[in-house]
Amino acid sequence: MYILKTKGIGKIPDFVQIRDENFALIAYFKITNPQTALARCNLLDKKDEILNIIGGLAYGKIQKLEL
Repeated sequence: MYILKTKGIGKIPDFVQIRDENFALIAYFKITNPQTALARCNLLDKKDEILNIIGGLAYGKIQKLEL
């Protein structure tokens, strides 16, 4: 899987995308509210790990996500 953080502009908030090996979108959520999106894609148990990775991730850079 891969993770990407995008910068919001103005009233649009920052978002995170989680994509599979074929870059198909698995989850798309606001950084401030990951609960629902992670629950839908069965990653809720990895929430703390994902949020730690997001904190150090640069905007617009794709990073391999190994959970």
